[in-house]
Amino acid sequence: MWVLYSVLLGFLLDVLFGDPAWIPHPVVWIGKGISKAERLLRQWFPKTPKGEQAAGTVLAVSVPLLSFLLSFGILFLAAKISFWLWFALHTFWAFQIPASRCLAQESWKVYAALKDGDLPLARKCLSWLVGRDTTHLTAEEVTKACVETVSENTSDGVTAPLFYLLLGGVPLGFCYKAINTLDSMVGYRNEKYLHFGRASARLDDIANFLPSRICGVLMIAAAFFAGLSGKGALQIFRRDRNSHLSPNSAQTESAAAGALGIQLGGTHVYFGQTVEKPTIGIETRPAEPEDILRTNRLMFVTAAFSAILFGLLRWLVLLGMQRWV
Repeated sequence: MWVLYSVLLGFLLDVLFGDPAWIPHPVVWIGKGISKAERLLRQWFPKTPKGEQAAGTVLAVSVPLLSFLLSFGILFLAAKISFWLWFALHTFWAFQIPASRCLAQESWKVYAALKDGDLPLARKCLSWLVGRDTTHLTAEEVTKACVETVSENTSDGVTAPLFYLLLGGVPLGFCYKAINTLDSMVGYRNEKYLHFGRASARLDDIANFLPSRICGVLMIAAAFFAGLSGKGALQIFRRDRNSHLSPNSAQTESAAAGALGIQLGGTHVYFGQTVEKPTIGIETRPAEPEDILRTNRLMFVTAAFSAILFGLLRWLVLLGMQRWV
């Protein structure tokens, strides 16, 4: 039961405070570890498609496993010293793993630049959030890209971490964050990572398969409470939830597009390569900067619903286990 209390408290702290820059973040360390491991594995394995794929598989397996074991070991030692030390450390890490406030803050920077009419700054702020080339995007395209990344990361950065935190505590939460970080660093379909990043991309697809679909459904419910179109969210979710190169991204992007009444997706440029994507939603009106604020409101309500749902499920499971004992 204390894991439940710890995770919910950590989630509340994340919503209120986000990720202060002065606090070292474990995901940064995971990212540095991935970069170093990539350099070593590329040296150790043959520079052939099969060699790169084997090296990438080793990376995809070892980083999440090490993240799980290391956090589990530290928490185990903390529990041996003091229950309250364990609780404080577990809560602190549960506060760092989700990224609701951080996601909102970074997207608010894009919104502020657009409202000020500073398109170059808006493009620059957006480039910190997305992997695509933002150099030549119009103001509407910047808005759509920001809406897309907030809606997609409502699952990847908020509800999926909560799902794994409440399923297996901080160790499983860090395991998920490692998988997600691997995908964001090496899971690309370009020349450099086509073979090396394949295992990481597949693992991320598997880890997010169920959470993204739960998040899409919760986002539809959240649209009603966030003052948006719940009916539109349901309609577009049912029609376009698989309209993406990724098996998971459109689950939430479709719900957000329907809730807002705008069209997302389409062709974009990633690392100099043009990637054609299906469109998502119906363009009932042009996208506007306020859609970024609306998407963040949708994200926070969806996050609250997921915390309630996953927390309730964990409580019911624990209650059932106590009755069987």
